[in-house]
Parts: sequence; C-alpha cells; structure tokens
Amino acid sequence: MENKVIITVVGKDTVGIIARICTYLAGSGVNVLDITQTIVQGFFNMMMIVDIEKASKNFGEIQKDLETLGEEIGVQVKAQKEEIFEKMHRL
Repeated sequence: MENKVIITVVGKDTVGIIARICTYLAGSGVNVLDITQTIVQGFFNMMMIVDIEKASKNFGEIQKDLETLGEEIGVQVKAQKEEIFEKMHRL
C-alpha cells in the first residue's frame, strides 16, 4: 500500500491532458493501476491510482514535477500517498 499514489487532475478541458500526464508517468517508471476521467460543462476531472514502487524518482520529485506539469498545461495536479488520501477523505 505504501507505493500507491492518488493523482487528481482538475481544470478546463483541453486536448492532450491525459497524454501529457501519462507520458510523464511512463517516463518516470510509474505504473498506472486505475484511471477515471469525466468532463462536465467543459471542465476536466481525472483521478488515477498509480504504483511508484519501480519509479526512477522519489515521491517528492514526482509530486513536484506533476504540479509543474499541471501549471504548464493549465490544470491543477495533486499527488498524495494513498494512506494520506484515505485519511483526508473519510466521512
């Protein structure tokens, strides 16, 4: 469980969001386990569960890189370790 990370992407829909995020992840050795995305009235929302066990970068580097990538493509990208995400989203 300590290798699973939740990535959320939110912003105005544009071409290539998924491609840019997935290209970065693949290039960093991050495995996508699950992905869901929706577009509501022109706004893009995606949630991914990824495994960073074999990643070439540590979690902090991946987190920062994804935030920077999000700024470049005009969306907000957040990465949280699964255990933190679960604790923050309990009812």
